[in-house]
Amino acid sequence: MTSCEIAIDIWNAAVAAANPEDAILAECMRRYDELAPLLDRAERIVVVGAGKAGGRMAAGLEAVLQVERNVVGLVNIPEGTPQITSRIRLHPARPVGSNHPTATGVDGAVEMLNLLGSAGPNDVAFCLLSGGGSALLPAPVEGISLEDKQAITKLLHASGATIDEMNAVRKHLSRVKGGRLAEAFRGRYLLSLIISDVVGDPLDVIASGPTAPDPTTFADALRVLEKFDLRGRAPASILDHLERGSRGEIPETLKTVPANIVNSIIASNAISLDAAKRMANERGYSVVDLGPFVEGETKEVAVAVAGIVRSIRSRGVPAKPPACILLGGETTVALGANPGKGGRNQEFVLAMLDKLGESGMTGVTVLSAGTDGEDGPTDAAGAVATRETLSAARRLGLSTATHLARHDAYAYFDATGGLIRTGLTGTNVMDVRIVLVD
Repeated sequence: MTSCEIAIDIWNAAVAAANPEDAILAECMRRYDELAPLLDRAERIVVVGAGKAGGRMAAGLEAVLQVERNVVGLVNIPEGTPQITSRIRLHPARPVGSNHPTATGVDGAVEMLNLLGSAGPNDVAFCLLSGGGSALLPAPVEGISLEDKQAITKLLHASGATIDEMNAVRKHLSRVKGGRLAEAFRGRYLLSLIISDVVGDPLDVIASGPTAPDPTTFADALRVLEKFDLRGRAPASILDHLERGSRGEIPETLKTVPANIVNSIIASNAISLDAAKRMANERGYSVVDLGPFVEGETKEVAVAVAGIVRSIRSRGVPAKPPACILLGGETTVALGANPGKGGRNQEFVLAMLDKLGESGMTGVTVLSAGTDGEDGPTDAAGAVATRETLSAARRLGLSTATHLARHDAYAYFDATGGLIRTGLTGTNVMDVRIVLVD
């Protein structure tokens, strides 16, 4: 087995650990004594939600419910997600390779608001949330068009805003985010089952917290725009709405969750890293686990990890070869003007190659991929590379530094054969990066 195949096996173990069906079953069994009497009395079971794992989560919930019940609802999912449910409608709400809100997504979100608002006094609801849920669950407040919301989302992406910063803005422009979906519920009990794609698993940030209390304010959202110098570039309707909110003219987002709303995280990056560590150990590697809290500019993270590789090779610190460096989390890329094509995972691998060079990559394998099967606006989950990747690039006349400077990792790895193409995995717990030092 080659080092690339071993790295891919380790990554696959991480993805398998975030299996939505297994996670749903485990959580519902854990809550059986609490759920069973509520479900027995419910006239309807209402299911709503959104995310890249939405299809498999809905299928898992249907399998748990089993007996014939009056189940109604829909979950917003990316196009291309298999239609694997019979009672919960899977609603394609955005194209593959895009992470921007759409009019179709708005239609689904409005239907969810109506369903929750129509719940009877004994009805039970499930909300299924996972990574990508924020863009898949758009419902702009009155006075703000979808186009204006798309515009500010693109500006924040291009500026390198963190997910916390982006969500602080998006929550204050939405009818569902920041706990507002929970506010719409009129039934007895709502259980929100959540697969986390956010560093630290904060409930208010995952999918922009539709059922969670929101600690941010309109003033916080304005500060994000100021930080990235976007006040003068943001659509006027958005700036006006945020300023009115900061003056107290618009109610803030939800600050206290009612007792009948329960939020539960059922899968996370940390759980996936633990599974990757076990697989790496089985393959004979000692593991340096840098954990699920990694964030920041992608190239800077790559430089730091390259330093650890050099320390392992020269000093056997913090581990002796064969060693496997694992890190999760989610980094960002500030694209600048006229960027090429790629994603943060492809850029991480390219930055590692650029820093280590052919001599430093001897006996080293670098893999970085999104557990959702998507990396930026591309058909790849990420990339994997060895010293041979640099040799191939040299023969093709490709410059690592040039491609990195223009954020064009996709073209580099497409030419050298390093792209990882999995298609949508049906889950999303951020990124997993694997560096093997043999």
